[in-house]
Amino acid sequence: MSVNVNRNVSDQFYRYKMPRLIAKVEGKGNGIKTVIVNMVDVAKALNRPPTYPTKFFGCELGAQTQFDAKNDRYIVNGSHEANKLQDMLDGFIRKFVLCSECDNPETDLHVNPKKQTIGSSCKACGNQGMLDTRHKLCTFILKNPPAFHLSFTNTILRANLFQNAETDSSCVKEKKEKEKKNRKKDKENGSGSGEAGNHNDIDAPDAVDGEEDDDDWAEETTEEAQRRRMEEISDHAKNLTLSEDLEKPLEERVNMFYNFVKQKKESGAIGSADKEILAEAERLDVRAMGPLILSELLFDENIRDQIKKYKRHFLRFCLNDKKAQKYLLGGFECLVKLYQSQLLPRVAVILKDLYDADLLEEDVILAWAEKVSKKYVSKELAKEIHAKAAPFVKWLKEAEEESEGSEAEEEDDDENVEVEYSHSARELKVETVQPKKAEEDDDLDIDAI
Repeated sequence: MSVNVNRNVSDQFYRYKMPRLIAKVEGKGNGIKTVIVNMVDVAKALNRPPTYPTKFFGCELGAQTQFDAKNDRYIVNGSHEANKLQDMLDGFIRKFVLCSECDNPETDLHVNPKKQTIGSSCKACGNQGMLDTRHKLCTFILKNPPAFHLSFTNTILRANLFQNAETDSSCVKEKKEKEKKNRKKDKENGSGSGEAGNHNDIDAPDAVDGEEDDDDWAEETTEEAQRRRMEEISDHAKNLTLSEDLEKPLEERVNMFYNFVKQKKESGAIGSADKEILAEAERLDVRAMGPLILSELLFDENIRDQIKKYKRHFLRFCLNDKKAQKYLLGGFECLVKLYQSQLLPRVAVILKDLYDADLLEEDVILAWAEKVSKKYVSKELAKEIHAKAAPFVKWLKEAEEESEGSEAEEEDDDENVEVEYSHSARELKVETVQPKKAEEDDDLDIDAI
């Protein structure tokens, strides 16, 4: 059942509709929580990310919220009725959706994290203004600005470029026709004053010139030629939007890279797209964060097989890049959180697979093992992950100590090697010299006996 976005309007023919909130209570005791089943559909009707109204509920109720965008689960801790949440949603709509002038919900938010401001523009009446940032949700919006879509901008650029191409083509055709008319006049003037015997001599070159002119100025109309021209226009549009992409906040650029990799995976072209993925990450200046996004999209509970399958993709980011390797470890922790029952017992084995594949260096793993961080998962889960990784970390440390010990023994052996040089010898002679012992006869003390 749908309701009016602005529930103060009782008109049944009001065109701005949204689904009524559906809430489902799960769990018992301290773990009780309310899952908003259709939050994605409601947020789509409001033209806002689903995290915004969910976080608004958390701020108003003083409860923690959880977002699982991959499975479309938006959760508010505690038990809450759907009618109560629907009334709270009206407050969110009044503050962050409706236009302050015309009360229509056709508004877009414009977030400037540098200036810490949130602007609103209405497509219906053109009104523009600033939102009051004193509400707690504004802090969340400033840290998580809405994703910006370039489809409309690209369409405009494409249309302008195509229009310019058509204008250039029409100018060329007009020029061609004008020159043809001039040549025809010259030909008529020449044929009137010339002799009849020379007329054929004059016509033949004119005919050849006409054919050459058609070859030079004719525009290809084949499907292949049209496809080439459209690709050129697309390349121009990409170049024009390149600088705009780099000026966007980091969050938007990460979302753009995420969508790019996701599209490659869904289209089945992910296997051979490792170079394209790296180039897109570098274009958006999010190369170091690449392994974090790749691990979310390419890994699941079958991570051991997928490490071998996508090794080349991760190596392009992680090879000799410790920062990227740290993000890979963060992505691995998030993956353990998603598939805790399957992956937590195998943490040590998976880390060894990543180490053997040259995706993680020894010193990066040891530095990670020294400190438990709650950056990606809860501190309790992070402690469990580190505990499960302890056998592998211990093995790494012991292997490092053994290698240092063997190097020290080799250095001692090298000190006892003496190289003898002989001008008459043809080969280099190497002898091992034993340390000289003190001669007992010279140092023997008779009184001591």
